[in-house]
Amino acid sequence: MLSFSSADELRAAVGHEMGPSDWLEVDQSRIDLFAEATGDHQWIHTDPQRAASGPFGTTIAHGYLTLSLLPVLVPRLMDVVGATMGVNYGVNKVRFPSPLPAGSRVRARARIVEVTEVAGGVQVTTAVTVEREGGEKPVCVAEAVSRFAW
Repeated sequence: MLSFSSADELRAAVGHEMGPSDWLEVDQSRIDLFAEATGDHQWIHTDPQRAASGPFGTTIAHGYLTLSLLPVLVPRLMDVVGATMGVNYGVNKVRFPSPLPAGSRVRARARIVEVTEVAGGVQVTTAVTVEREGGEKPVCVAEAVSRFAW
């Protein structure tokens, strides 16, 4: 894991590849909890019996569940220390190139794409790829945008 304690250190890391993180399991329980939180109970996510005869042979995680794992995966790759504020600002160019079957393990790789000055701090754009153990394609590719102040 890389630690950054200033905007200058973040700027110096633009283009640097980070990762992979350690693995994180995405089990049916996590999928069901996400369905409960969002109200998205589509059978492909929440009905293992029906999904067994579906296109993937099992339930799959919601794409937005996969995206919502960035806050747990990215800090395993990079840490911004000493900031008085750090917030998620948004996400650019999100894609889900392949499904994430229940019970799979995922990990992330990241690269700082851009660091720009904003009022009171910096905005950091990080390209994040979430891959599934044994998968040929990523399950999520996104540019996460965060803001930090010291």
